[in-house]
Amino acid sequence: MQALIVLTLTFGLLWVLFLLPQKRQVRAHQQLVAELNEGDEVILSAGIYGRITTLGPDELRLEVAPGVELRVARQAVLRRVEAAPLSVSPAAASIDTSDSLDQNETPDPPAGDRA
Repeated sequence: MQALIVLTLTFGLLWVLFLLPQKRQVRAHQQLVAELNEGDEVILSAGIYGRITTLGPDELRLEVAPGVELRVARQAVLRRVEAAPLSVSPAAASIDTSDSLDQNETPDPPAGDRA
């Protein structure tokens, strides 16, 4: 009897830790695919970025470059690409680039590599 209780508790723990989060992730992906619209910028599971030009029930056309379209399955869409606001951080604005090399200069090799 005690072994049956331990087995039931183990199954319940595995369900909560592994199966429920996976089900939530699948539902979220299905909702994303159902809500796609023409003009959305997306990334595919293969890492290809593009803009949706045509939507069908099972597939879509994705413009990846001007004049280049790919026909892909709707399920291949991993996520929408959100436009990031353009801003310069104060740290990046204060970087001193005056010590950079000219185009004709070559850097000195490390001390151990000198011949």
